[in-house]
Amino acid sequence: MARIEVVAFADDLIVVTRGESVRAVENYVNAELSKITLWSKNNKTKFNEKKSRVMLVSRRKQEYYRLLK
Repeated sequence: MARIEVVAFADDLIVVTRGESVRAVENYVNAELSKITLWSKNNKTKFNEKKSRVMLVSRRKQEYYRLLK
């Protein structure tokens, strides 16, 4: 599996990634979101941030909770 997978259907967009740490995943997603933002500006499209959601799935609970504090 590639580090980043972007799936679009109608007006929905899903960005899926994996990494060795929460910080690595955050970096991958931020890089992809920069590309998506550039694409949306070039195509005069806006995304509704209020409808955007993030879901972290991890086997490493300790690292996740440490970063939330």
